[in-house]
Amino acid sequence: MHLQIPIAEIKVSMAFIQFLPLPISLTKMKMLSMGEISSFIRRNNVTSQIRCTVSNTNFDNSSQILRRSSNFQPSIWNYDYIQSLSSDHMEELYEEHSRMLKEEIRVMLCKSVNHVDQLELIDILQRLGISYHFNNEIKNILDNVYSTDASQRKKSLHVTALEFRLLRQYGYNITTDVFHSFQDKNGEFKKCQFVEVEGMLSLYEASFLSLEDEAILDAARDFTSEFLKDYVGKNEGDYLSLLISHALEIPLHWRVPRCEAQWFINVYENSHNMSSTLLQFAKIDFNIVQAIHQEELKQASRWWKKIGFVEKLSFSRDRLVENFLWTVGANFDPDFGYFRSVITKLNSLVTTIDDIYDVYGTLDELELFTQAVDRWDQNYAMENLPDYMKTCFLALYNYVSEISLETVKKNGFNSTPYLKKAWADLCKSYFTEAKWYHNRYKPSLEEYMKNAWISISLPVALVHTYFSIPNSFTQEDLVCLEEHPNLTRFSGMLLRLANDLGSSKREVETGDVPNSIQCYMIESGASEAEAREHVKSLMSTIWKKMNKEVQNSSFPQSFIDIAVNFPRMALSFYQFGDGYTDQDIETTNRGVPSLVLQPFL
Repeated sequence: MHLQIPIAEIKVSMAFIQFLPLPISLTKMKMLSMGEISSFIRRNNVTSQIRCTVSNTNFDNSSQILRRSSNFQPSIWNYDYIQSLSSDHMEELYEEHSRMLKEEIRVMLCKSVNHVDQLELIDILQRLGISYHFNNEIKNILDNVYSTDASQRKKSLHVTALEFRLLRQYGYNITTDVFHSFQDKNGEFKKCQFVEVEGMLSLYEASFLSLEDEAILDAARDFTSEFLKDYVGKNEGDYLSLLISHALEIPLHWRVPRCEAQWFINVYENSHNMSSTLLQFAKIDFNIVQAIHQEELKQASRWWKKIGFVEKLSFSRDRLVENFLWTVGANFDPDFGYFRSVITKLNSLVTTIDDIYDVYGTLDELELFTQAVDRWDQNYAMENLPDYMKTCFLALYNYVSEISLETVKKNGFNSTPYLKKAWADLCKSYFTEAKWYHNRYKPSLEEYMKNAWISISLPVALVHTYFSIPNSFTQEDLVCLEEHPNLTRFSGMLLRLANDLGSSKREVETGDVPNSIQCYMIESGASEAEAREHVKSLMSTIWKKMNKEVQNSSFPQSFIDIAVNFPRMALSFYQFGDGYTDQDIETTNRGVPSLVLQPFL
């Protein structure tokens, strides 16, 4: 029997947007002219202020219902503190100094004619987080390297591996044949050649750009790992040992570029080849961009306070700052502020809805909420949902309506069908897991993963990403996006598995649905340690698939980069445990302050 809750008084400040009838066929997708946009807005009584609110909301009107206890920690970042953030790096003085240093570096890039020097400079620019200022110059250099490089020219292991990694990273079609000269007739690496520690590190990093069936890079990874571990054990503390230890912990290709920048800026100061121009520019640029991020965080915090979930839905996690940090990791470029705003709000809504399904809602209530999101009908929601769900549904409805209106204004395109379908798919996947939990059902690993790459919320995040980044929409992209391309699937799988590795201990303690680790243990009889190794092996395989997909994808490059950065961010957040839910102290110390709150001096 469905739970009967009195319907709260509904106050609608103005009419909701009524978009095109649904479902809409992709083959009938229509771009609107500016005149049609104006007519569309007038006809539907749309303004820039879209709000629907529920008054007198109490999230639990039925004290006799036994609900799970979450005991989530409150946020360690309070509203007043976030609003007090300020930085003097927004001043023109810093902007002018930044421009001068940037021009010096541009000259350095164009002036250098040495092949090796150019590659090493590009590598340093990337790791310092400033390469985005020189995309055109870097592309010209790599175009020249790719077109003029003679395969017969004898190169060191370091140069060969660095060139391979950079060219493959930027999408050039380079094969592993370049490494054959370093192998013997049996296909094994010639150990006597490798006295070059820097070359071994470069080969190790290059091996993570591998595709499936590239056995030579698998061998290279095993061979170099053993060597590098031995080197660190004997040479602890020097600059090269720091780089090696860092790489062995998480390889460069799996790291979040923004997190890598804040780490490498500190380490680079101790390099014997340190350029003061590069270091100064990296610090100033980091601080200027951080000041922009602080203003964005303050705006997001005001939105979060306004919708009132912390008070009205207190059973849920309050993780606004962590949600914003995810977006900075996905794309920190100042030009992507709207993307960070959209995805910060999305992550916060996802967290609350996830907690409704995982912790608070009864199975009957969850079925109603799933239907409400699938119908996307506010009248149905107001008539059927309990009060606490109305609060959540209306916040979600307003959020999607605002994005849709913005898309109409900027691009003349109705994004609502895609956005609401993505939310419906997410809620259906959540409901599947809820039924598993209530029925005490234990899925197989394969069955779990078919649902889990959606329930991790990556597909809904990427759909909203597509409509929030600067790009021109194409029908081909949208058809592909709605059908869940491999780029989405692989990114979602990586994000899910990284999440499981970090959150498994907490989920076992709270009695959640088995995750990938428990599913494999139940299915195979493996120990937890063996299951963890199996999951890590799966991740390595999926990364290879992702590398191939990145090369072949027709999506905009900025979209592809974000799809890759989401699982990278998960590796960072869940490296030392569930740093999202439990606000792990290691993640807190290494993440939020350095990226968003603390400038370089």
